[in-house]
Amino acid sequence: MKYGARNRNQAKVESVKKGEVMSLVKFDVTIHHEMSSVLTTESVEHLQLAPGDDIELVIKAIHVLPVKDE
Repeated sequence: MKYGARNRNQAKVESVKKGEVMSLVKFDVTIHHEMSSVLTTESVEHLQLAPGDDIELVIKAIHVLPVKDE
């Protein structure tokens, strides 16, 4: 299957909470992934980022698209 979304993570459905119009599906991501970010050099310098630093990644996304093989 081809699609435009590039961030792919394997996951298991952890829970499903159904509402009348919307449902909340929680996923347990099962495979470790390396992530990358492109940001301004000014931001890198402001945060004083260096290899080996422990940091928290905040993932900004507007959609999580579950894909299930039939």
